[in-house]
Amino acid sequence: MFGFFENEQAKKIKGHLLNLAALAKADGHIDAREMNFILAVGKKNGLSQSEVQALVSGAKGMSSDLPTNDSERFDQIFDLVDMMLADGVVDETEMEFCIMMAEKLGFRKAIVGVLVRKISQGVKDGLPRERIKEESTSFLNYNELPRPTVTL
Repeated sequence: MFGFFENEQAKKIKGHLLNLAALAKADGHIDAREMNFILAVGKKNGLSQSEVQALVSGAKGMSSDLPTNDSERFDQIFDLVDMMLADGVVDETEMEFCIMMAEKLGFRKAIVGVLVRKISQGVKDGLPRERIKEESTSFLNYNELPRPTVTL
């Protein structure tokens, strides 16, 4: 799927898979369930198992294109958190990586830890992705209340 002239969608998919691979490698190895998750995301986006495996094996030091809208940013961080939970053990390195990636994806630094934990809890509770996304969207769109003006 990925040739010399990649289109923007192909670059986004490739970048997303590279992010997932980096998270899977955060604890030093890729668990079989983590690899199966990466393969499933690749398959859902039209890639063969061998294409995904080639990306994952060559993922070191590669840069990726970040998503351009909030929905895509949420989907990527959701998949990263879902990946973190795939092996049933939440390693602190994986949690820190998810938080760092949320910041890199453009989420406000003040809310990334809460966002990652909110997604994590929703996944653990078995909530559907769209419900977690909907609940998180209202959270992400929360703007600081205007400060009252003080007159002297």
